[in-house]
Amino acid sequence: MKLFNWTNIRLILMFALVVFLFSFTSKRNEERKLTKSEVIFVGDNDPFVKQETVNKLLIENNKEASSIQKVNLDLNTLETNLNAQEMIEKSDVYVSIDGVLKAVVKQKTPIARVFDNGGSFYIDYEGNRMPLSANFTARVPLVSGGINKNNNENLAHLFRIIYDDEFLKKNIIGIEIMPNGSLKMHNRNFDFQIDFGKLINVERKFKNYKAFFQKAVLDSSLYKYKKIDLRFTEQVVCTK
Repeated sequence: MKLFNWTNIRLILMFALVVFLFSFTSKRNEERKLTKSEVIFVGDNDPFVKQETVNKLLIENNKEASSIQKVNLDLNTLETNLNAQEMIEKSDVYVSIDGVLKAVVKQKTPIARVFDNGGSFYIDYEGNRMPLSANFTARVPLVSGGINKNNNENLAHLFRIIYDDEFLKKNIIGIEIMPNGSLKMHNRNFDFQIDFGKLINVERKFKNYKAFFQKAVLDSSLYKYKKIDLRFTEQVVCTK
């Protein structure tokens, strides 16, 4: 049996042709220029970072995406640059079949706004600092007092509970951190002060507050109180 018969030769030639065509089209595809860039924001947040800002990071110093060749793109570097932006939590950058450079962007989620001697900033869902945005202002509780490495984690847990609960998110608008570490809170629609106490039994205290509120709102007694004390986990103490 001959090693090189016509069948084998034809197979080799066909394989060589396929390799050539693949290399040729890959080369042409790399040299092809982008058609445009597109930014897609995911999640429920309003845009804290403008599309123009993301586009500028995507196309770097080029004025138009159509001036960039695919071969000159480093998608990993582009993602790294986007993820370094203070408003962005995560991004995914890729080029579509029709030559569109796309960036799918998930922004950070602010859950509280802090006022201290160093100015004002947000606390995001992960418990990290997040700068204010000139593009949009988040409707989150305003926090005053000292946040430091000793209480930051516990406070972030508290802020997340408020953010994730529709009732608390709607009602709690202000939180004061006292020098002794206890908290005082303010309700959106009523003048009473909530004495929350220390950052212990947080879930239990909020459960008590919600149960009290739902009962008291029925008889309109909420307008009579000046202070709601949640420090005692077995009861809610009200002062007129």
